[in-house]
Amino acid sequence: MAPSKKGILERLDAGEVVIGDGGFVFALEKRGYVKAGPWTPEAAAEHPEAVRQLHREFLRAGANVMQTFTFYASDDKLENRGNKLTFTGAQINEAACDLAREVANEGDALVAGGVCQTPSYLSCKSETEVKAILKKQLDVFMKKNVDFLIAEYFEHVEEAVWAVEVLKDTGKPVAASMCIGPEGDMHGVPPAECAVRLVKAGAQIVGVNCHFDPMTCVKAVKMMKEGVEKAGLKAHYMVQPLAYHTPDCNCQGFIDLPEFPFGLEPRILSRWDMHKYAREAFNAGIHFIGGCCGFEPYHIRAIAEELAVERGVLPAASEKHGNWGAGLEMHTKPWVRARARRDYWENLKPASGRPLCPSISAPDSWGVTKGHNDLMQQKEATSQDQLKQLFDRSKTH
Repeated sequence: MAPSKKGILERLDAGEVVIGDGGFVFALEKRGYVKAGPWTPEAAAEHPEAVRQLHREFLRAGANVMQTFTFYASDDKLENRGNKLTFTGAQINEAACDLAREVANEGDALVAGGVCQTPSYLSCKSETEVKAILKKQLDVFMKKNVDFLIAEYFEHVEEAVWAVEVLKDTGKPVAASMCIGPEGDMHGVPPAECAVRLVKAGAQIVGVNCHFDPMTCVKAVKMMKEGVEKAGLKAHYMVQPLAYHTPDCNCQGFIDLPEFPFGLEPRILSRWDMHKYAREAFNAGIHFIGGCCGFEPYHIRAIAEELAVERGVLPAASEKHGNWGAGLEMHTKPWVRARARRDYWENLKPASGRPLCPSISAPDSWGVTKGHNDLMQQKEATSQDQLKQLFDRSKTH
């Protein structure tokens, strides 16, 4: 019988660095398995081989956590705005749990069952109704005995607290991650207060994911950490940012950028940017470090390589990657061999190759959030009249 793995809290309590995985939604959309718009994870049931392979690539890159591909897998989101699926929410969630466990068992990784914000909350449904939606996913996670739970991608701390309250009743370790920056949640609640409320609700790990670039997210988690410590509370901290540069974002994050979602590639961080991010996060006292949208396995490998000394191990994927470009020593061209050094890649300022493009954009800034009529959701497909109103409105922003 194989020895049992150390749990997430056992690892963090011991001061270990836990590396999360990357962004499944964007990665699988680019590979043709997720539809942009609904962003729902039916691929776990429709195309399990694609989800399994991505899990394996993140594991090989050094990830310690296989997060179930259950982003937006709540029943209300699966049925939102005309989205028609051949699988039920339970089937998708179960398939995602099975895939994550299968790959986690191939290495020293844990399985995290994840829930996220719901259309029901945006449509001003009650606390009882929102919690009931989340509970359906949770029932599957308990049936499949995931190792811990993550409430991630919450724009509003109120809903995040509701999610934590549902998750903590299981007795499993609970992490809570909000998609906010230093300005706080969409109702202006500061990161420090968000973190305090989440810890008091029962989260043992708090942090941020998505919506902003790594350094912005690290800054927000630092603010969370300061708030928790000032309140006399204790927690561990996590960060799983975008792999895109977002210096021009407002509080809504990258979904407000005109390039979202199909023109973001010029903003992608290099593997060397990820080294800086990993070191910055670790130095800030954040020990659960991973990625969200845009993060590919090579980005996770860069985190694992930067923190190899602290972790005491290099990932398997480093067998095919020379440290700081050392593999270029074998290149046929001498000027490329001359790039086989750390100072070259650390100081490089990559060009975009787009001479007529700006370096930053102007966010759309429609300024609507939960409680606004524009965010009321519906089961029916968006009508042509509704689209025309949106197209007309967009011309004024």
